[in-house]
Amino acid sequence: MKKKLFTLTFFFIIFFKPVNSVENIIYQKIDLFGEVLEKINKEYVDEINQSESMDSAINGLLQSLDPYSAYMSPEVFNEMQTETSGEFGGLGIEVSMESGVVKVISPIDDTPASRAGIKAGDYIVKINDTQVQGKSLSEAVDLMRGPVGSGIELTVRRRGERKALTFNIIREIIQVKSVKTDLIEKTIGYIRLTSFNENSAEQIKKEIKKLEKDNEVISYILDLRNNPGGLLSQAIQISDFFLDDGEIVSTKSRKASENRKWFAKQGDLTNGKTLIVLINYGSASASEIVAGALKDHKRAIVLGENSFGKGSVQSIIPLKNKGAIRLTVAKYYLPSGKSISEVGVSPDIEISEQSDNFRIKTETDNQLKYAIKLLNG
Repeated sequence: MKKKLFTLTFFFIIFFKPVNSVENIIYQKIDLFGEVLEKINKEYVDEINQSESMDSAINGLLQSLDPYSAYMSPEVFNEMQTETSGEFGGLGIEVSMESGVVKVISPIDDTPASRAGIKAGDYIVKINDTQVQGKSLSEAVDLMRGPVGSGIELTVRRRGERKALTFNIIREIIQVKSVKTDLIEKTIGYIRLTSFNENSAEQIKKEIKKLEKDNEVISYILDLRNNPGGLLSQAIQISDFFLDDGEIVSTKSRKASENRKWFAKQGDLTNGKTLIVLINYGSASASEIVAGALKDHKRAIVLGENSFGKGSVQSIIPLKNKGAIRLTVAKYYLPSGKSISEVGVSPDIEISEQSDNFRIKTETDNQLKYAIKLLNG
């Protein structure tokens, strides 16, 4: 009888032992966070703003996921909505956070940052007299904002440079014109796309039709250098302009039911004319989708430098406090099935910038010169 009782007791201990559930652990961590905040508020050497501390904690949680997820306070969210309307004050750079330092994804064409010489891949280590290390991305961006006409000093670290570089820049109203076109040597249609905003595809469509109607265009150059990306829908439409069929891009998320694929419709606006796509380290996200799709389908020759490698989809999710979070919800995959996250799109022909004086579509633009020579050859 004792043996039987022991066996039943053992069975109960093994199979009915209370388990500390995931929910319980989370609640314990929340209690711990409250305790830490209370200790800081009572014991820290200086008085703190608890509201700002909470914002920093929320942002820290999001940025621990990846460099592109972040918290936007109501003020920052409102400013972001103003910026996407196409006109805003600032320096003209797209940035992310890497290893606690602000990293330039790309400078926008014809803005104070691009004219001053800021380049894709630069690390901003100091803003005026303030060290960036330890700041959140939103805090660093706030430091860079200021009245139009006011000056700012950026200290950056650049690959290949032993010493830090200093740039003095005057803030301006940034007007985003995403599409610029030109006719080169009477036969090459040049299309420069600086971002993927709401009207980019429609602008490109109009410009291609104008080039086709009024000129003897026999080839095209699509310039995506220093294009930090933008709307996925625009990347799909613009890729479709140069394709007759086939997959353009797919996204995979946590929920299999939300995985999606997009395909090209019949009808190449350029009638299959020779196409070169220019990319560099400042080409990110939507730019990489277009370049990758056209490369995978062998529709275009991709020329320049390896792209940035931002292969993830962010969704802006509004919050009850009128703020929002930018959250990574999926990853992009090219028609070949490859992810571009942290890898980027590699060019078919690698041509690096020749000098520090390099500027897009100027006499120092050796990449564009090579593309023109290739088309003429």
